[in-house]
Amino acid sequence: MNPALEGQVALVTGGSSGIGYGVAQALANAGASVAINYHSHGEAAEALAASIEKAGGQAVAIQADVSDEADIDAMFDTLIKRFGTVDIVVANSGLQKDAKFVEMTLADWNAVMNVNLTGQFLTAQRAVREFLRRGPRPVSRALGKIICMSSVHEVIPWAGHVNYASSKGGIQMMMKSLAQEVAPHRIRVNSIAPGAIRTPINKAAWDNPEALKTLLELVPYGRIGESEDIGRAAVWLASDDSDYVVGTTLFVDGGMTLYPGFADNG
Repeated sequence: MNPALEGQVALVTGGSSGIGYGVAQALANAGASVAINYHSHGEAAEALAASIEKAGGQAVAIQADVSDEADIDAMFDTLIKRFGTVDIVVANSGLQKDAKFVEMTLADWNAVMNVNLTGQFLTAQRAVREFLRRGPRPVSRALGKIICMSSVHEVIPWAGHVNYASSKGGIQMMMKSLAQEVAPHRIRVNSIAPGAIRTPINKAAWDNPEALKTLLELVPYGRIGESEDIGRAAVWLASDDSDYVVGTTLFVDGGMTLYPGFADNG
């Protein structure tokens, strides 16, 4: 076990599958007690919590809809009752509802914005309130750490996914504005922007050799990412090793944001 986060408490929203699952596991492996939020798939979150506890850690699964302010308050109340406070908050919950722009419904636009952007706003707001309420702790140089889960699509346009890309672009500016505002309190806010990661949400893009070959044309490093890649990045951003990193998006994308289509056409 890497003890980089020993004695700290972490919350991961959307932690029952994919990137959130990998991040929750990585934080636990680094010594943090972990609250695993889920909206659905409660069995997976409960199983992960049980696995972490079996390995000697501490974990709890908590159901909440991150787009609902009352649910967010109840989630933090449950977390604080169990662990006393929280030091690390990973705002990871997200979804896609893809359509051509002229066919996209307002309901699908709102659903993506409500979870991906408003959900991160509500989660981060409640986290900052808790950090300020309880004051410094000896387990961390920072008063608290917030990691927003963004995407390479905060900078890469994505036709057919206007709602998703817009939500991620919004996360970029929300994160930077929040980081600027709370840094004087020694609260560190940063983002991780994953590229192509092997998760259920994008299974169609990697689940057969032809689809994977097409996907890898966009990844100069030549492999698809794994949730563990994002987990390791989250541990670093949550640790004192990154204590001077504030308001930064860490792209974990195998070079996707290098615009590989220009590699032979410069």
